[in-house]
Amino acid sequence: MKDKGHLIVLGYGDVGKRVTEVLKRNDLKFLVVDARPGIFENVDFDFVVGNATSEDVLKKADAENASTIIVSLNDDNDVIFATLIARNLNPSVTIMARANSYKSIDKIYKAGADYVPSISIVAGQMLARMTSECVQDACYLVDEDIRLYEGIDIEKHRVRDGDPLVGKSVKELDIRATVGCTIIGVERDSKVITDITPSLMIQLGDVIAVVGGKAEIGMFKKQYLKN
Repeated sequence: MKDKGHLIVLGYGDVGKRVTEVLKRNDLKFLVVDARPGIFENVDFDFVVGNATSEDVLKKADAENASTIIVSLNDDNDVIFATLIARNLNPSVTIMARANSYKSIDKIYKAGADYVPSISIVAGQMLARMTSECVQDACYLVDEDIRLYEGIDIEKHRVRDGDPLVGKSVKELDIRATVGCTIIGVERDSKVITDITPSLMIQLGDVIAVVGGKAEIGMFKKQYLKN
């Protein structure tokens, strides 16, 4: 039903809406799951109406082939169940799940989430802007953090000549195991690739979107990008 490698947002409340705004702004393909059909009137993205804690509903959203699942449900029990089901359906997916209570953070991690921020520190604003700046006839990508939650960001970086990324596959780079970040998108020739397979080769000129904590992204830039 959906292209392989899409992103899924579970829950279309206040936080879910802000997440979708960030994803839309950065041309990442995604699908939203929510049990309330009325909230999807006049939207311009794909969606599935249903309970996000249902395995059948997540299968309908093609969770087995998703690259990233963002869980923004209002009840921590639902967050735990949705995370557990999503992880069982797709062992390799990156899961970002919000905790409405800090007491649930450990349980959500144990259910299989990769990143678990507390709702008490969810960012109020998730504004991101990617611009190009030319200096002495050379164009550089000016990166601003795309904040999904406090402490969890998406940064975009252009791959330049001399970067250790050039000509390497995602499997060879092993970024997630090495520095704790995950590549969730690659922009190449005006097209966005979100099907990040182990065999995907990183090319000179690619713009890669990386998700992780600030410390992890700092390590990524130090190890994989030319200073």
